[in-house]
Formats: sequence, structure tokens, C-alpha cells
Amino acid sequence: MSSDTLVPPAARAAEDPVTTLKVVPARHYARWAAAVAVIVLLTQFAHGLATNPVWEWHVFRAYVLSETIVRAVGVTLQLTAYATVLGFLLGTVLAFMRLSHSPVLRTVAWGYVWIFRSIPMIVQLVFWFNLSALYEELGVGIPFGPVFWSVDSNALIGTIGAAIIGLTLHQAAYAAEIVRGGVLAVYHGQLEAAAALGIPRLRQIRRIVLPQAMRAILPTAGNEIVGLLKGTSVVYVMAIGELFYQVQVVYGRNGRVIPLLLVATAWYIALTTLLSVAQSFVERRYARGADRTPPPRPLRRARSLVRTLSRGENR
Repeated sequence: MSSDTLVPPAARAAEDPVTTLKVVPARHYARWAAAVAVIVLLTQFAHGLATNPVWEWHVFRAYVLSETIVRAVGVTLQLTAYATVLGFLLGTVLAFMRLSHSPVLRTVAWGYVWIFRSIPMIVQLVFWFNLSALYEELGVGIPFGPVFWSVDSNALIGTIGAAIIGLTLHQAAYAAEIVRGGVLAVYHGQLEAAAALGIPRLRQIRRIVLPQAMRAILPTAGNEIVGLLKGTSVVYVMAIGELFYQVQVVYGRNGRVIPLLLVATAWYIALTTLLSVAQSFVERRYARGADRTPPPRPLRRARSLVRTLSRGENR
């Protein structure tokens, strides 16, 4: 019989150094101080928003849902929707042109992306707005030959048309690189396997490449669409009644600059939030089958953040 069996369990526990150690929770004094400083600053900012008379919240409430502003928001959404759909359609074509084995298609697509990414959007919009000064008529006919049908440039394009063309062509250059990056992220061996099985090239792209490329495309594309939504404010130079232009018109009449800018800010925040929520749901859809833990929904993410902050404060 060993000597350890003769020692009572209580005595052995007393001799064990692990059981005699006193567990003291870590004190994160710097974290607590930073949290308190942030809370104080946020509280002070919220107090300023509520009490500073310069914000003129009564003017904000009077205009934020007014017919003029809501109609301007509709124009902003219309420009964003058209430019997004057309821009990504053209950008997808340009992306596959850059991935083509044809040197002509690759060069043309590269030149398009280079030119339209180099020119500021406002310059492009002003150029398309003044297209009639360069081409009074646009027609269809034989190259370097007779024209069979023509129409006045202003009658064909118009102000809204010029804005959509400028936004679309500008957006397509960035969309082309986003789509090209997503396609390159797909493992090339899958295309080789599909080609060995005799699957047509177009079906390979539609059923194999694009569904997988969307996982890499969506985060950047969503960010680009949000940027486009805010970038539509540039069309104010064309006197189009979108949100920022209409806000300028209103505060130009009544002189209430701060509350009217706050109206525009509130609408832009609301619209970008809705786009971010939609992006989250689309990302979750395309993450199925690839990730066992798809990205959490925004509400669940907010709850997780609150729980993490509360645990950090309690430590």
C-alpha cells in the first residue's frame, strides 16, 4: 500500500497548489476608461443635437416627408437603379472581354476601364449633358456611308437620359473589375472538369462560374452600389431634381441650410441602411452550401455586439 492512500483527501486537496490559488478576474482599467470616454462623448453629442437651436428640428420635421423631398428621393432611387442594372450588365460583358483569349477584345475592354476610371464622374456627366454641342444628330446607317435614319441628340437623350448614360458608363468600368475579380476567384479546375464532361461554355459560365463568383463579387458590389447612391448627388450640376439638388433649392429659398442638409443626411442614411440589409440577405443566400456558418443577419449581429459589450463591461 502506497503512502498516498494513507493521506486523507482533504489533506491532499490542501497540499495541491492549484486548489489553494485565489482566482482574481482581470481588471481592464484602460478598456473601462475608454468606454466611459466614448459614452460621455456620445451623450454630449446627443445632448447638443437635442438642445442646440441651430439644428431647427421643427424645420426638419416639416420637410423630411414633404412631397418635394419624397419626389426627389424617388428620382435618386431611379437613377441608382438604372445605373446599377445597366452598369453591371455592361461591366459583366467587359469583364469577360478582359478574360477573353482575343487580344482585340482584351485591349478594348482594358482601354474602356482605363479611360472611364481616369475621368471624374462630374466631368463625364457634363460631357454627356453637352453631347448635342458635339453631335447635333445621331443616326443609323452604313459606316463611312449614307445615313438612313437620324434624330436630334437633345430629343433622343434628354437630361435624365444623359445622367443615366454618364452614371452607367462610369459604373461599368468599376463593375467590370469587380466581376473579373470574382470570376478569377473561382478555381480553374472546375471549368476544366466541366469542359471534360462536355458542358457548353455558356452553361459553364451561367451554372458553375457565376454562382461561385457571386460570393466574391457581392461584398464589393454592395459597397459600390452604396457609393453610387451617394454619387447621384453629383447630377445636381445638370439641374436634375434629385435629393441633394432639391434640398439646395429649398434652402436657397428659405435660408434654412442646416436643417435641410440634415434632411438629406437622414434620407441618405436610411437608403444606405436598406441597401446594406438587402446585401446581407443576398450574401447569406449565396453563402449556402459553402459556409456552415453564413454571415449573421444585421439584427442578430447587433444583438451579438450588445452581448459582447455587456460581457466586456462586467469583466
